[in-house]
Amino acid sequence: MALLTGEYDHAIDDKNRIRIPTRLKGDAEHLYFTKGTNSCIFVFTEETFEAKIAQLNEIAMGDADRQKGVRMFIKSAILVDVDNQGRLVVPAPLREFAKLKKDIKVCGAGTHVEIWAKEVFDAYYAEEDADFDAAFNKLGI
Repeated sequence: MALLTGEYDHAIDDKNRIRIPTRLKGDAEHLYFTKGTNSCIFVFTEETFEAKIAQLNEIAMGDADRQKGVRMFIKSAILVDVDNQGRLVVPAPLREFAKLKKDIKVCGAGTHVEIWAKEVFDAYYAEEDADFDAAFNKLGI
């Protein structure tokens, strides 16, 4: 599995289509879009999404608190086709969830891609340079 890194500026066209850089999507013909944390959209290849579902299936069915998170995540998943020009239509429910308008950020996040509204991304990372050491130290690596 390739490590997905970097951030890219893009825009949604009038038909709600975006492009995800080839270095992030590879030659995938379909990608899973789901609700993500902090009002972004997570994007997974089919292989990575299946692995994520396998992890979630390990959560005990009787664990009501964690099962709610599993259900919310899985029910938000939508399989999106890449068209012959490399574009993907962002599904309306996820577009609304992520507050996407025109300008977006597409970011590699290790095993998946994240799509952010530029305004939300900018607000989230507003203090990135000031907070970097503290955030990095919390990783414990």
